Amino acid sequence: MSSLLIIGGTGFFGKSILDGFNRGLLGKWNIQKIIVMARNPGKLKSEAPELLSDKVELFSADIAKVDSLPDADYVIHAAASTDASKYLSQGEEERKNIISAALNYCRLAPIFHKNSKIVFCSSGAVYGQQPSGVGFLEENMDFGDAENLAENKKAYAYAKRDSEKAFQSLAVDNNMNVSVARCFAFVGKYLPRDQHFAIGNFIADTLKGQSIQVKAPHLVYRSYMYSDDLVEWLMTLCGSGNQNCPIYNVGSDISIELRDLANLLADISGREHISYVKTSDYIDRYVPSVDLAKHSLGVSLRTDLRTALSQILKNEIL
Repeated sequence: MSSLLIIGGTGFFGKSILDGFNRGLLGKWNIQKIIVMARNPGKLKSEAPELLSDKVELFSADIAKVDSLPDADYVIHAAASTDASKYLSQGEEERKNIISAALNYCRLAPIFHKNSKIVFCSSGAVYGQQPSGVGFLEENMDFGDAENLAENKKAYAYAKRDSEKAFQSLAVDNNMNVSVARCFAFVGKYLPRDQHFAIGNFIADTLKGQSIQVKAPHLVYRSYMYSDDLVEWLMTLCGSGNQNCPIYNVGSDISIELRDLANLLADISGREHISYVKTSDYIDRYVPSVDLAKHSLGVSLRTDLRTALSQILKNEIL
């Protein structure tokens, strides 16, 4: 019998893990109990009560300020806001929040989680803007200038870079089992549909019966990993950490341009009207190489994008 602690467990990652747990996806790791640690874990009761059970414990605490941690065999540290508007309006505050959460956990982990298996959820944003001539971002690439990123991504990128260093030091200095997951773009039942995630907004438009609007004036290439695959990859990384703190990209390496994504959703849902305007030849690409994780850890992308979108929509409009 093993336990899993999700730090920052009320967002998309936490909800997807809890959903996977309820459907038996964590059986491989013999997870029998999940502890959700967040400043307001009770929001799960109103936002997703179907995810809660007697095997889920809610632990109210701010990881940036707490002085103790609950016992757990596995730990997924995913404490960070993904709301782009916050990074635009209060970027420095959000940067400090992410770093404080990482540093305080790394202070406490040698005391409370010395024998735990730990994964820190970082971001592909650490690489900076993907160069135009680079098809896939690889783990061994030098970081680019994050100043080239959109304004709402700069603070997030710098904070994740500093946090990665903290977790690397945690592993090396204390001989602990730690890994880093550089996470890219995802899709799933619990992805927000009212934030900056294009695919979430497209799904929202579809469910409302509205035309799917692509607002970018240039080509935008993204790749999307389904939430069930995300859960498997995070748990696999969590169980594969060591004192060298290996770093793996987590996401899909199958890219799609947003206009093609909109067409795909329209084809699945029967919506025919898609409106967009392309006025620039600039290309925005954010696509990882995931060969390292595939070859080193034996993970794979089990669910293609069409299947993932169909699964999300089928109980609502199809």
